[in-house]
Amino acid sequence: MNKINPKKLLNSKWTAVKPTNKEKHFLVTEIEFDEEGVVISCSIEAVMSKRVIPINWHDLKDECTGQPKLDTFT
Repeated sequence: MNKINPKKLLNSKWTAVKPTNKEKHFLVTEIEFDEEGVVISCSIEAVMSKRVIPINWHDLKDECTGQPKLDTFT
């Protein structure tokens, strides 16, 4: 799997591998960087419910298996 570039996360689209609450599609709506360019915070928005969820951007990929928790879509 390709590495996730934090500079390209804003407005990227993601699909939940295991949807909950009937929320399957998400859009990255907010990213904050510090002075060194490191991601401080990241938020995704469910497309159907418009619910905003703060996440750690590293959680987009499962550390144990290397498989995505959310997968990109176009």
